[in-house]
Amino acid sequence: MAELFEPITIGGVRLRNRTVLPSMTTRLADDEGYVTDATVAYYRARAEGGVGLVTVEMASPEIAGKHRFRELGIYADCFLPGLRRLVDELHAAGAAASIQLGHGGSRARSVVSGTTPVAPSSVPTPVFEIESELAVPEAATPERLEQTIAAYVAAARRAQQAGFDVVELHGAHGYLISQFLSPMENTRDDCYGGSLENRARFGLGILRRIKAELPDLPVIFRIGVEDFFPGGLTADEGIEVGRWAARDGADAVSVTAGHYRSLPAAERMIPPMAYPPATFLPYAARMKQAVDVPVIGVGRLGDPEVAARAVAEEQTDLVALGRPLIADPRWVVKAQAGEPVRRCLACNHCITNMRSGAQLSCVVNPETGRELEFADARASRGRRIVILGAGPAGLSYASLVAEGNDVTVLERADRAGGAFRLTGLAPRFNDVAATEPTFAAYVDELERDCTRKGVRFRFGREATAADLRGVDVVVVAVGARYRFGLRGLVVRALHSPAARGRVANRLFSSPRVRDWLYYRLRTGRGAELAAQLPVDPGTEVVVIGDAARAGKAREAVTSAFEAALQPTALPAAPTGSRA
Repeated sequence: MAELFEPITIGGVRLRNRTVLPSMTTRLADDEGYVTDATVAYYRARAEGGVGLVTVEMASPEIAGKHRFRELGIYADCFLPGLRRLVDELHAAGAAASIQLGHGGSRARSVVSGTTPVAPSSVPTPVFEIESELAVPEAATPERLEQTIAAYVAAARRAQQAGFDVVELHGAHGYLISQFLSPMENTRDDCYGGSLENRARFGLGILRRIKAELPDLPVIFRIGVEDFFPGGLTADEGIEVGRWAARDGADAVSVTAGHYRSLPAAERMIPPMAYPPATFLPYAARMKQAVDVPVIGVGRLGDPEVAARAVAEEQTDLVALGRPLIADPRWVVKAQAGEPVRRCLACNHCITNMRSGAQLSCVVNPETGRELEFADARASRGRRIVILGAGPAGLSYASLVAEGNDVTVLERADRAGGAFRLTGLAPRFNDVAATEPTFAAYVDELERDCTRKGVRFRFGREATAADLRGVDVVVVAVGARYRFGLRGLVVRALHSPAARGRVANRLFSSPRVRDWLYYRLRTGRGAELAAQLPVDPGTEVVVIGDAARAGKAREAVTSAFEAALQPTALPAAPTGSRA
């Protein structure tokens, strides 16, 4: 993996390695868009985890482009103190800092920005920001476009004043620059519409103006090379736009794909588990042949071996790790040391939950978005701990408490994973198609992490009195039981071909059906079992996961983290930082 961790330079800025945290909305800013303590803690955790370049989430250059509530602000000087503080923290942790300048265009709902959205053309646009709306933007006049271009330059200047090493122009995923590139969304008949050269004029004009007025500020041009819908940008066109960007001064090209209008669904922008690893890597490889600046690849690169191979085989110069760094902020230092990483499920909970209005969160990493609560949380040490059950809750708890304690996991099955391994047989998980290898990889890496830390596993057996004698803590993580003896029926159904059929997929897409499957048909059995355990007086008994309350995987893993680390309770609303 040596090449992945070699330094690289972008526009004169030296990065300590080839890893990038790409822009992902967190909703950790306050209601007005100011940096908060929670914002700083989230990004600092990824910088301390070894990332080479931290790209702070999309911030609109003007208020008309603001597309989400609690979106980070950079469109006015009042945001500078908080941004400076954020950059200082990233630099102190050894990372270079970038911020993505992105304008919502037709996707900027008026209820968020307080203004009528502007776009290349007045094309009705379905938008979801907590609720659905069919937005009808105003077609921008040439004078209005000049105003927006000037706003981009002013925002880039603020980024430089805040200390950011780099800025990134967002030209992908159906936002303003991408809308200009798409023939379906750009029906103009002036110099900004028609031919590819005309459609690229707006985005490239922003790039040229920034480079002309701020020549010492490196710029990354992010291009969505393929929109995946009729009338969208094609891969050949996207590669050409990337080539033009490098010609016009881009110091690196970040290559992604997908659009909110993509078929069969918008999920293609952030490919979930049913898509193959390194989904967009072939596009990055093509771009490398077309440009002479560094190329950043993205899209299901969370397996360290896959990411390392992409760089070693010169398919890309850097790898962007969005969801993998949400799942494990220490992905980089762990991968570099050859240690197991907490594997992202590519279930897109982080995206769908954020779009519903909540702050960023993760199924397998409950610390995401709650870094302040866990900042001083530590597991107790010097104790003998026995964990009953090797599902995701039991394994997570074991991994968190292993160092400094004597830990044994007892599992009556012949391998770790529990019912979580069956999850991959279901039609859907968190609104995306489920795949068995994804869950197996997560379990296997978590088990490997436990073993590396000295956790002992005893498979194929129930706990005996001898196992629990002299134990300080017994953790009950045996999962839930199905009511009415339905477990056998559920297991057979999941192994049948019908589980992958259209009817099953439609059923699993229903919130009511999932409520029955996760909650109503299952019940936690931990309290009952805990009362029967032959433990010594004074032994602490803790019930976690589905054993405490039948539910979803995120709830089970969260209970394990909280029981192991006991985070500090904080007020629900983050504290603003304007100075």
